Amino acid sequence: MLITPSDVKAYTTFKKVKNRPEPQLEMDILEATTEAERYVGHDFSDTDIYDPLPTKVRLALLKLAQFYALINSDESIAKGYKSEKFENYSYTLADGESVRKPDVSVLLRDYVVLPVPKETGNVKMRMRPL
Repeated sequence: MLITPSDVKAYTTFKKVKNRPEPQLEMDILEATTEAERYVGHDFSDTDIYDPLPTKVRLALLKLAQFYALINSDESIAKGYKSEKFENYSYTLADGESVRKPDVSVLLRDYVVLPVPKETGNVKMRMRPL
């Protein structure tokens, strides 16, 4: 695990997140990690590069884990009470507060790895006379 439940609790200022049980926070962290890995196109298992975990990646994971902890801990969202979903995952809670999914693309963009095209070994070239 790239970050721990205690890391998330130390980062957040929300009581709901601080009081969330560790097994549930671990699932929130898993959601955050999965999303970050999907965005960058790799996991952060290469210890030569990602040990220690870069500060920007760590912050992105903390922000996403906090978001998922808030969303997953709010019963009104789970039951659909006065919630709104937009493309950017914006929600309105039953008491009128809003929680928006953090945009962590700026934090993660330096770690995006584009897939390498597969080489088939066969090169075909066509030329036409001018």
